[in-house]
Amino acid sequence: MTVFDGLAKYQPQALAVLRIMTALQFMEHGTQKLFNFPVSDHAGALSGLSLTAGILEFAGGILLVLGLFTRPVAFLLSGEMAIAYFMAHMPQGFFPVNNGGDAAISFCFIFLYLVFAGPGAWAIDNGRGA
Repeated sequence: MTVFDGLAKYQPQALAVLRIMTALQFMEHGTQKLFNFPVSDHAGALSGLSLTAGILEFAGGILLVLGLFTRPVAFLLSGEMAIAYFMAHMPQGFFPVNNGGDAAISFCFIFLYLVFAGPGAWAIDNGRGA
């Protein structure tokens, strides 16, 4: 038995922490677009695409923090981040570290993982039988 074998029993809790912390960080992008909090250099009137992204990021983040409709919300947000990467970041250059797309790629694949893995512990979905 290795030292890591005993950690497997905490997998649902670790998955929940990943879901919650990622969602809180994601929500911050939405609050920045919608409410200019935290304060940003990009403040101003939102276009239809930016407004839609802000709403998805804020509302989707709340739903994921709560673990409510986790799989469909994560699927939607994963797609949003893929679109964001290819529309906003990829045209700036090939390498994510240079085009500012690191976060978009990370969010995309974490959300895609949640589609398959589910919410983990501490989720409303667990009481709904989802």
